[in-house]
Amino acid sequence: VQLVESGVGLVHAAGLLRLSCVASGVTICISHMCWYRHAPGKVRELVADINVDDGSIYYADSVKGRFTISRDDAKNTVYLEMNSLKPEDTGVYYCFVRRGPASDWGQGTQVIVST
Repeated sequence: VQLVESGVGLVHAAGLLRLSCVASGVTICISHMCWYRHAPGKVRELVADINVDDGSIYYADSVKGRFTISRDDAKNTVYLEMNSLKPEDTGVYYCFVRRGPASDWGQGTQVIVST
């Protein structure tokens, strides 16, 4: 599966931004579509995860109530809508999908939140 992210941005704190990730290739067996974040000086962390099979959603505590993950199956696209952005949300955001034992990463898209 190939993943192409879009939505790179420089926004002010309290602003909003929407990231998109389009999946192509063999997408039929995708079970999870996720967004990870790699902030400067920190390890990569799971931000949000949507279970394609049952629709359940996970959010990291740091983004609960501010970020929303969603998907459009017809477009093979997963979105991450980010509201009330904080400087600590700055980082490279990666799209990730799991297909059984396999997984794929997007190339990453930079988000910078300024004070």
